[in-house]
Amino acid sequence: MQIGELAKRAGVTTKALRFYEQAGVLPRPARTATGYRDYDGTALARLAFVRAAQAAGLTLAEIRTVMAVREDQGPPCLHVTALLDRHAATLDERIAELQATRAEVRRLRNRAATLDPSACLEDGVCHIIPSG
Repeated sequence: MQIGELAKRAGVTTKALRFYEQAGVLPRPARTATGYRDYDGTALARLAFVRAAQAAGLTLAEIRTVMAVREDQGPPCLHVTALLDRHAATLDERIAELQATRAEVRRLRNRAATLDPSACLEDGVCHIIPSG
C-alpha cells in the first residue's frame, strides 16, 4: 500500500510515517517503478506496536532496541519487562518530586493567607516566597 493509504489506516500523517522511517522504527519500504513507497502488510502492525509502546512511555530509541532484540534473539519479553521496570521507577521518582512540589506550593499558599500585602518590603519581590 502507498504512504497515504497506510497513514489513513494507521491514523497518522504521512509526515509521521516518514519520521518513523527515518527514526528506524518503520523499515524503509520497497519502491514502485514510479518511485512511490510501497508498504507491505507488516507496516500497519509495526505502527500499531510503535504507537502502543509510545503510549506506555517508551522512547523511539527504546522501541528500536525492542525491535532489534526481536529480530536478533526472538521474543523480547524480558527486555521489554526491564524497560517497563525502569520507566515505572522513573515515574515513581517523578511522582514523589511532584508531591513534594505540591506540598511546598500548599505551604506557600497557607503562608500567603497569613501575610499582609502592605508589609511586603520594597527591596524584595514578594514576601510570600522567601528568597533567603
